[in-house]
Amino acid sequence: MQTVHATCVAVGGFGILITGASGQGKSGLGLHLMALGAQLIADDQTILTPQGNTIIATCPPPLFGLIEARGIGLLHASPAPHAQIHLVIDLDQTETQRLPPKRSTQLLGVAIDLVFWSTYRHFPYGIMQLARGGRRA
Repeated sequence: MQTVHATCVAVGGFGILITGASGQGKSGLGLHLMALGAQLIADDQTILTPQGNTIIATCPPPLFGLIEARGIGLLHASPAPHAQIHLVIDLDQTETQRLPPKRSTQLLGVAIDLVFWSTYRHFPYGIMQLARGGRRA
């Protein structure tokens, strides 16, 4: 088990872990995805637990159901208790390719799909569709 500085949301059981340095916009992207139908798992701190060939994300109890909106404050949300991580979004890396290769990263010894941040306005919509329908290799 490991606690990481990250935001996690889920789309129908498809867990998305948003990583990046402090102030990069993890909570902001999480809020955007929640506005599009994702459900909060954890904000600011996410507990990752290996379970076979998967990683399960949960929230530390004091933060359960809370997400920060800069300039507004801590907001209440109806969270899911856990999600299996299927995707990591790295906000510290910016995508430069139009059709990037499929990437992965290791979380506690488990390979997880990885995408880099994109400055295109459609990025959150693309992430939602990836979660719902997958991606062509």
